Amino acid sequence: MSYREGRFWQPDVTVATVVVRDGRLLVVEERVNGSLVLNQPAGHLEPDESLVDAALRETREETGWDVRLTGFIGAYQWKAETGRHYLRFAFCAEPVAHDPSRPLDTGIERAVWMTPAELDAARARHRSPLVWRVVEDHLSGRRHPLSMVQQLA
Repeated sequence: MSYREGRFWQPDVTVATVVVRDGRLLVVEERVNGSLVLNQPAGHLEPDESLVDAALRETREETGWDVRLTGFIGAYQWKAETGRHYLRFAFCAEPVAHDPSRPLDTGIERAVWMTPAELDAARARHRSPLVWRVVEDHLSGRRHPLSMVQQLA
């Protein structure tokens, strides 16, 4: 596809949050095409929403946890087998408060805390290769200030 040919193309813009508590990672189990897969709290950017607000919202909606973002891990581009292209902006965060009575997003079975070793051992269940790559970068110390991600008014 080409803009010159008059066709429009854009990737799916998503956010993901690596939340760590006592050495464990907050992970969601979600149903995708009938399979139970693992992912960070993650989702699509909504119109007129900042990337930071999207990360906070998706984490709350998928896990019931309010978090404080502590850094920006990075931006990741991936093409799925379906041909869809994803551009993921990943953040790190610390948990602030949990509302166990909050209903979770449709498709989310539960939120669970896993050690990095447990998540690594379950790679066959990861929703995409983005899951481990983001965690791996976080564990290696990749952090950028949140000021690297800006929304202009």
